[in-house]
This record gives sequence, structure tokens and C-alpha cells, in this order.
Amino acid sequence: MGETSATPIRRRVLFQGRVQGVGFRYTTASIARRHPVVGFVRNLPDGSVELVAEAAPSVLDQFLADIASEFAGNIRQQEVREGVRDEDFVRFEIRR
Repeated sequence: MGETSATPIRRRVLFQGRVQGVGFRYTTASIARRHPVVGFVRNLPDGSVELVAEAAPSVLDQFLADIASEFAGNIRQQEVREGVRDEDFVRFEIRR
């Protein structure tokens, strides 16, 4: 069995720092296109950014690592939690 056939998991990540007004959502969506992930990214009223993504564990780890690397100077803190599978995703999208 290959890595990508592993059972998908969902993670919810809250990014804090200088993460709004810096192209965070659009860059995250661009990074998502390079990985077999589904979910969404959106700005929150408190200035943080919420990401909910679902993929095989190794894919999700690499996706989140790529985001962290791209925005290393912007992310002050990130809180990662296992996500509740309360909706089905068919793609990765930017939500408003």
C-alpha cells in the first residue's frame, strides 16, 4: 500500500501573526494544488487565518510544512488540532 492510499485525516490549523493582507490564502491555495488535499482556508475576524485540510497523514504533514516554510516570517503561532469530519470536501478552496 502506498502512502497516498492511507486513510485521510483532517486537521484544523489556526495561524496567527502577520497572516492577513500578505497573500496567505491565495498562496496556500496555490500550495494545495501541488498536493492531493481538500478543504479550505479563510480569514477570521480576529486577524488569524483558519485552515481545514484533509489528506493522507504524510501528505498533510508535507502540505503544512510547505505553508510554514513559505510564511516563516509571518506566522507567529500555529495551533493544530485533529479536525471533525462534519462536511465532505471535493476540492481545496478559499472561503470568505
